[in-house]
Amino acid sequence: MAKSYVKYETPDKVRTKALEAIEIAKGGLRKGTNEATKAIERGEAKLVIIAEDVDPEEIVMHLPMLCTEKRIPFVYVKDKKSLGTAAGLQVGTAAIAITKGADNEVKAIVQDVSGMLPAPKAK
Repeated sequence: MAKSYVKYETPDKVRTKALEAIEIAKGGLRKGTNEATKAIERGEAKLVIIAEDVDPEEIVMHLPMLCTEKRIPFVYVKDKKSLGTAAGLQVGTAAIAITKGADNEVKAIVQDVSGMLPAPKAK
């Protein structure tokens, strides 16, 4: 099945850094697609992490476009379970937005992926 939205391949070292940043920023997280979407729309998100194994993909396919529009960096991790575990959840989660904390880690991740992120479209 072809993907209906554009994804980029996140390097393994960036995936690892993203999960570590989530663990550090525990108090400054918005967990789940709905909460991450709200954080992006309000301009609170510093970094959005999206699970690749979300099914159906329509649950998260709006996030990259919204992040690009709001100029918020985003990365992918392999699965919902590791994303949920990093956030201290007993279940997996489709997406997480870091809103506070882990400033140095977020800055390093943004530098690592800056050339991969799509540019926002001109209005």
